[in-house]
Amino acid sequence: MNYNEKFKIKNTKNKLLLFFQKKSKRLHDPLFFGNEKKYLNECIDSGYVSYVGKFVNKFEKKISYYTKSKYSVATCSGTSALHLALCYYKVNDKDEILLPSFTYIATAAAIKYCNASLNFVDIENESLGVCPKKLLNYLSRISKKKGDYYFNKFTNKKLRALIVVHLYGFSSRIEEIIKICKKFNIILIEDSAEAIGAFYKNRHLGTFAEIGILSFNGNKTIAAGGAGAILTKSKKIAKMLRHLSTHAKLNKKNDHLHDQIGFNYRMTNLAAAVACAQLENVKKIINAKKKIYKFYLNLFKPYKTIKILSGSKNLKSNYWLVTALFKNQKYRNQFIKFFSSIGISTRVTWRPLHTLKIFKDYPRDDLQNTKIINNKLLNLPSSPILGFKK
Repeated sequence: MNYNEKFKIKNTKNKLLLFFQKKSKRLHDPLFFGNEKKYLNECIDSGYVSYVGKFVNKFEKKISYYTKSKYSVATCSGTSALHLALCYYKVNDKDEILLPSFTYIATAAAIKYCNASLNFVDIENESLGVCPKKLLNYLSRISKKKGDYYFNKFTNKKLRALIVVHLYGFSSRIEEIIKICKKFNIILIEDSAEAIGAFYKNRHLGTFAEIGILSFNGNKTIAAGGAGAILTKSKKIAKMLRHLSTHAKLNKKNDHLHDQIGFNYRMTNLAAAVACAQLENVKKIINAKKKIYKFYLNLFKPYKTIKILSGSKNLKSNYWLVTALFKNQKYRNQFIKFFSSIGISTRVTWRPLHTLKIFKDYPRDDLQNTKIINNKLLNLPSSPILGFKK
């Protein structure tokens, strides 16, 4: 390391310590500064702490208004929301679901809950989302048409759906992907678990497909412990999935009637109370996170070997986890040690799902972009408190 490089590192260290001071040095902590305690106390005083209570319905109205989604269904997690979406389409063991290998395991788990098969597709570097060009080439290569549907000619499974994932608040190239799904008669589902508050061409992510999902886990931009939501334009879908989320129980006074096998997937009133309070301050939280993004952008400007990702054109990000792209894995690992030496947490991105033993036998594209970029990415601490001022 030459003198100039040592100077940059020392300068970077001083700026980081000044920025963090006594604030959270962990990857992502929630920020509570509004009506969270007030609304929780209302729940406790009312006795409605499960999925019955005013805040669940209130939250559905609030999230629909904020995202401009006609309907929403409040769930206990983003994973359960995704599972319900697949249940609506009656996904089963004869189906093959396309998804990026570069995503959190919950995306794949929801598919396996339906006993369907996985088929991994590649990402592109700008958005870290599904690469439309590679998707089109891959589908053209592996598919054959039978009647109205396309099948994988190597597995004979129906190519039923694609789950597109909007990672870290970035938007996948959703318009191009929609066209490809229409061409191959493939259902599109948006996994927007990390994208609350992110807009592409002034439309909230999760509202482009017939069904999109959100997560409000404790580490998300809007945090409510474990919670999620389904977004849809369809009243029929919303009604059916809300019914499924409450054990498919019919509304019969003083009786317990269930018309099918349902799930205990409804958001609790406690979680909804916190989510309502968080949503009241969503703009302030995202503005705080934008300041964090700008800090890192300026911090790493002197480094030609580090790029802070900003997503695709026409994206208004929520800056969930600021993500740095390094020249190579060795350089990234050096910075992990550097951050650790001053007590600051970082996180390498998820291990691609196709490399896990439980998924190793499923079909996949060459995944060249996934293999190359995964080892060069690093998530940086992005707790909103770092950029927040009352």
